[in-house]
Amino acid sequence: MANNIEVKELEQVVVRFSGDSGDGMQLAGNIFSTVSATVGNGISTFPDYPADIRAPQGSLTGVSGFQVHIGAGKVYTPGDKCDVLVAMNAAALKTQYKFAKSTACIIIDTDAFQASDLQKAQFTTDNPIEEMGIKQDVIAAPITTIVKEALADSGMDNKSALKCRNMFALGLVCWLFNRELSLVENFLREKFAKKPEIAEANIKVVRAGYDYGANTHSSVDHTYRIESKEKEPGRYMDITGNKATAYGFIAAAEKAGKRLFLGSYPITPATDVLHELAKHKSLGVITVQCEDEISGAASAIGASFAGALAVTSTSGPGVCLKSEAMNLAVTAELPVVLLDVQRGGPSTGLPTKSEQTDLLQALFGRNGESPMPVIAATSPTNCFDAAYTASKIALEHMTPVILLTDAFIANGSSAWKLPNLNDYPAINPPYVMEEMKGNYTPYKRNDQDVRYWAIPGQEGYTHILGGLEKDGNTGAISTDPENHNKMVHLRASKVAKIPVPDVEVEGCKDDADLLIVGFGSTYGHLHSAMDELIKAGKKVALAQFSFINPLPKNTADVLKRYKKVVAAEQNLGQFAAYLRMKVDNFTPYQYNEVKGQPFVISELVEAFNEILNK
Repeated sequence: MANNIEVKELEQVVVRFSGDSGDGMQLAGNIFSTVSATVGNGISTFPDYPADIRAPQGSLTGVSGFQVHIGAGKVYTPGDKCDVLVAMNAAALKTQYKFAKSTACIIIDTDAFQASDLQKAQFTTDNPIEEMGIKQDVIAAPITTIVKEALADSGMDNKSALKCRNMFALGLVCWLFNRELSLVENFLREKFAKKPEIAEANIKVVRAGYDYGANTHSSVDHTYRIESKEKEPGRYMDITGNKATAYGFIAAAEKAGKRLFLGSYPITPATDVLHELAKHKSLGVITVQCEDEISGAASAIGASFAGALAVTSTSGPGVCLKSEAMNLAVTAELPVVLLDVQRGGPSTGLPTKSEQTDLLQALFGRNGESPMPVIAATSPTNCFDAAYTASKIALEHMTPVILLTDAFIANGSSAWKLPNLNDYPAINPPYVMEEMKGNYTPYKRNDQDVRYWAIPGQEGYTHILGGLEKDGNTGAISTDPENHNKMVHLRASKVAKIPVPDVEVEGCKDDADLLIVGFGSTYGHLHSAMDELIKAGKKVALAQFSFINPLPKNTADVLKRYKKVVAAEQNLGQFAAYLRMKVDNFTPYQYNEVKGQPFVISELVEAFNEILNK
C-alpha cells in the first residue's frame, strides 16, 4: 500500500511542532532540522517557548513551539505560516492553529484531547476541530496509546515512556517528507551515547511513527520530497546562533594566539554561549560563571589586562549593569567583547522573546564620551563571522566592542558550512615594540590612534591603567582640561578610523523606487519581502547594516541615492534616529514593530507596497 502513494516534489515547506514545554518539541524540531541540513536542504528554525519555568500541564500559557523552514535552495526565514502543524495536545492546537496555512496538514494526539484536556484549553464543546472551524486535513492518531504499546516490554515506567511521544510525531513527519530514519537513529544514538537504552527506546518510537504513516496514510494521499539544489560542496551542520557565536570567539582566539576568557552571569537568552564555551577547556578556553553581571564584566577586563581575548555575555538588563565596568575598558583602552543577546523589555519584559531594542543603549548607554564599536549579526550562521570580526576589532584597535545578536537568531538555527580558518583574516594586536623598552608609556599610539599593548610582566614595560583620566604622554593621572579634551578626541578618533566594509545593496540596486534599510537579525525577513515585491514587478532594493559604529563610509551615498527609503526595525525607530543623526538631510519612512516575534513577511510586503504607492 505504501508503494502506491504519490510523492510530490516541493521547493520548500514549513513544519511547526507544538506541545507542552515538557513534550520535547524543541528536540523533535532540532532533529528534523539537523536531518534536513545533513541531506543538503537549506533550513531556518525558530524556537518559540514561554517564559514560565513550567506552566501547568495542558494549559494555554505552557505551549512551546518549534518552527522549521526547509528549502531546496537558500532559506532566509522560518516562514510566516506552516504547511504541517503538529499539536500534541488541545492547548497546542488552540494556540498554534493561527500559524497554520489554509492548506496545512495537522497532526494531533487524540489521547491528549480528553475532556480534562479540552477544559484546560478552554474549549466549550467536545469537538475542538469543529469548534475551531478547522477545514484542513487532520491526521488524528492515538499517539500516547501507540507509544505505550511500543515500549511495553522496554522496562520503562509510564512517565519515561510518555517522554517519547515527541519521537512518534517526528517519525510521522519523517514519513511525510521521505526522510531517512537512519539519520535520525544516528542522531539519537549519539545524543544518548551514555544511555543506550534510552536511545533505542526513542528509535523504536520514531519507527512506530514512521510505520503509522506508511501503513495507514490516514487522510493523506501523498507525501513530499525536497531535493537540494546548488549546494556548495563541504561539511555542513545545523547550528544555532549562540553556538556559532561561541565558535567564532574560539576561532578568533586561535587566530590571534590568545587564550579565550568568558566572564558571564546566566541570563536568558545568552546563557547557551557560556554553556558551549565551558565544553572547550581542551582548546584553552576559560569560563567563569560569576556571581553577578558586574563581576562578569570586571573579570573580563582583568583577563584582558592580563593578555587574553576577553568576552562577557549577557542580554539587555545585564548591559545596564555592565555599563560602568565597560566604561573602565573604554578609558583604559582594553580589548573586551560584550555580547548582548537582545530580548524583549523593558525590565524583565519578555525574557524568551526577541527584539532589537538595545541599539541606542549599545551606542550611548554609558556616562561621558565613551564611544564603542557596535556590530550586529544578521543570521544564526553569520554569528560566527560577527563574533570573529568583533574580536579582531577589539584586539587590533584596543577597544571594547559590543556584538548585538538577539533571541531570534541566537536560538534559531541554519545549515552552516564548516569554515576553513585559513580563509579568515589574520588578527594582529598592536603589541609594544622592542625599541620602546624602558621608555614605554601606556598611551603611546600608532598612526590609527591605537595605543600599543604591553602585557603585564613584560620587563621594561611597566605601566598603570585605571578609570581616572591619564596624561596622554606620561600615563600619570591628569586633570588638565587640554589633556582631557585631547584624550576624548583620541578615543573617538580611534573608533571612527576602524575600517569596515561598505554596506551592500541587493535587489534592484541601480533603479529601485524603494530602498529597504535594516540592521542585524531582520535580514532574512526583509530580503524575503524584497524578493516578493520584485516578483510582483516592483523595483525594490535592500541595504542591511552589520556595522553600526562606525557606519560604512558609503552610508550617506547609499541612503540618498533612492527616491524613497524605509527603515524597518523591531523597536520604535532607534536605527532610523541614529541614521538621521549621522546623515545630513535624511528622513526615512519607518516600519516599526515591538511584538517579541519575528516580522511577518506578508505584513512587510503590504506596508512597503503602501509606501511605494504614495
